[in-house]
Amino acid sequence: MGGTMDGTRQRRRGDTRRRIQDVALELFAEQGYEKTSLREIAERLEVTKAALYYHFKTKEEILVSIFEDLTQPIEDLIEWGRQQPNTLATKQEIVRRYAAALAEAAPLFRFMHENQATVRDLRIGESFKARIHSLRDIIVDPDAALVDQVRYASAIFTLHAGMFLLQDMGDDPEEKNKAVLEVATDLVAQAHRGAGAPRARASQAGQTVTPLARRNFTGSTAEP
Repeated sequence: MGGTMDGTRQRRRGDTRRRIQDVALELFAEQGYEKTSLREIAERLEVTKAALYYHFKTKEEILVSIFEDLTQPIEDLIEWGRQQPNTLATKQEIVRRYAAALAEAAPLFRFMHENQATVRDLRIGESFKARIHSLRDIIVDPDAALVDQVRYASAIFTLHAGMFLLQDMGDDPEEKNKAVLEVATDLVAQAHRGAGAPRARASQAGQTVTPLARRNFTGSTAEP
C-alpha cells in the first residue's frame, strides 16, 4: 500500500512540475523571459508562490529544467546512434528520430531562437551546440570527401531550417515537414553513396580512422 501511495505522490509531483514548465514557457514566449516573474507563473497556474517554490526556486531553474527535459530525447538518440552499425539505414533513422525530437520540443527551440541572449547567459546554447556536434559526429563519416561531409551535416541543418526559416512555406505544416524530412534523408543517401571511394583511399594510405569509420556498410567492425 505504501509503495502505491508513494508512486501516486511521485506522479502528482511530476505532473505539477510539467504544468509549471508548460505555463512558464508560454509566459516566456508571450512577454519575454526577463519580464516574466515567478509570481505571474504562480498566478496563471492558480497556485501559491510557496507551492511553486516546492519545485523551483528561480525562473532560471525552470528554464534549465525545460531544456534538460525536452532535449533528453536528443541525448538518448546520440547514445543509441553510437551503438548502431554505420549503415545508410542507421543514418536515415537518426535523421527521422531527430526530426521527431525537434517537433516535440518546438516551443522550446523557438524560444531559444528568439531569446539568444538569455540562452547564452544560462549556457543552454552551449549545451545544445554540444549535442548537435555529437549528433554530427555520428552521422558524418570523417574520411568521406569534404562535399559528402557537408551533405551529412546539411541534413541536420535542413531540419533546423524547417523549424525556423521555412515556417511560412506551404499551406499544410505536415506536408512541409514531410518535404523537409525527404530532403534531409536524400542528402544522407547522396553522401553515403559517395563515401566508399574516399574510405578506401584512406585505408590504403594507412590513415587512422575512428571505430565508426572502420565499420563497413554491412555494419560489421574491422579489426584495428
